[in-house]
Amino acid sequence: MFKIFKIFLYFGGFFFLLTACDKVSAFNSTKESAKSDNKEVSINPDVKMVLIKGGEYQPFYGEDSSLVQVQDFLLDEKPVTNKEFLDFVQKNPKWKRSHVKAVFADDTYLKDWQNDETLPKNADPNAAVTFVSWFAAKAYAKSAGKRLPTLDEWEYVAMADEESANARDKSTYSAHLINLYNQKEREKNAVKISQPNYYGVYNMFDLVWEWTDDFNSIMTTSDSRTAEFDDKGLFCASAATSTTDVLNYASFMRYAFRSSLKANYTVGNLGFRCAKDVTK
Repeated sequence: MFKIFKIFLYFGGFFFLLTACDKVSAFNSTKESAKSDNKEVSINPDVKMVLIKGGEYQPFYGEDSSLVQVQDFLLDEKPVTNKEFLDFVQKNPKWKRSHVKAVFADDTYLKDWQNDETLPKNADPNAAVTFVSWFAAKAYAKSAGKRLPTLDEWEYVAMADEESANARDKSTYSAHLINLYNQKEREKNAVKISQPNYYGVYNMFDLVWEWTDDFNSIMTTSDSRTAEFDDKGLFCASAATSTTDVLNYASFMRYAFRSSLKANYTVGNLGFRCAKDVTK
């Protein structure tokens, strides 16, 4: 009887160990799968990056005497296109329209695409991609080994026209930008059709608004812990007294638009381009 009991214990213990090993193996497999799913697959878009020589500039929003130092950096010469973003979602399926999580993009994410891997009907593959959230833009940039430009970097380059690095003193600068902003369906045009600016950068204004890494940083208040002052209406009230160029209505429009965004928002005329630190 005792021998039978020992045999029972022997096989019972063996079965228990076998079951435990299977569970551990399944857990590790799931863990590795989740880790793999969260990792961006690399892409290699064929886009020229322009070296932007840094310097001091006066932000549109702030004190008259406060200059901001912008370091040298690299910037994509054009916005990310439909064709390039399609390649990204094909290699990173979690960013397909039917797969993306609501916390990372609202329900209009890539809404004009015909399906997960088909661009909008009659869309130019070389037009700037739109209806992408800040999270998706960040993921794309990371996948390409880059990052989004900061607001200061973007605005630093945006001061240029075709002839000079800082055209903000020209009387026609703001009016020209407003005319561009008012053109309907401009986002459907292909990139690099218009003239590049002083740095050799295309389409800073004439196609789409663009995400920056810290797009809503100007809305930070001295006490944002309770979000008591996280009211987008603050922009209109405070902007009038703290801007450095009250005649630059184009900048008003740009900052007001940014202040209305949340990171998961997607908009029909909002795209992005990538930046990168200069390796020294």
